Amino acid sequence: MSVRPGPKGQVPKDRSPGTRGGAPTAAAWVALVLACDPAPAQQPAATAPAPVTAASPAAAAGDGKASAVAAAASPAAAGARPILITGGGEGTIADAVRAELGRGSGPLVVYVGASWCEPCRRFHDALVAGELDRELAGARFLEYDLDLDRERLTAAGYTSRMIPLFALPGPDGRASGRQIEGGIKGPGAARHIVARLVPLLAGG
Repeated sequence: MSVRPGPKGQVPKDRSPGTRGGAPTAAAWVALVLACDPAPAQQPAATAPAPVTAASPAAAAGDGKASAVAAAASPAAAGARPILITGGGEGTIADAVRAELGRGSGPLVVYVGASWCEPCRRFHDALVAGELDRELAGARFLEYDLDLDRERLTAAGYTSRMIPLFALPGPDGRASGRQIEGGIKGPGAARHIVARLVPLLAGG
């Protein structure tokens, strides 16, 4: 996967709460069907950004169903790797999104996460590590932090009850209403997101 840094952003450290010996605890079974609730009271202090480095492009073994869906509806030509773009800076998010729409040919997704959201961290890390290169070939992800950009995101229509949020923008840079949100916790979080994200891209 290619990574293009922006004015600000962060790569959260990974944690895997709610598991015991690789399997979910009784309490975690409930958490597995819940997505991150972006309530400010639940959020720890933000951490300093960590350097982003490219990892092996080899795809990790994952859910076969997600891979089958991806093979049938790839968002771009084979061989084009997904790009992660760190959002931020000044101005409106609609303006930033509109500018990105004019910079490339692959589908653009506005991706909203947070450092305290486990599904967000797992998807981000899998994308950076190149584990989703085949399924998300050619897609571009403009990443925003809910804690840092909540007001600007809301002004541009990028809102959801749960995160992570993956939204397709309209030509004006505002949210189009075509989006998916939320995810599960645990090692399968990234693949669970991909299984829903690929059809969104294919229908966009």
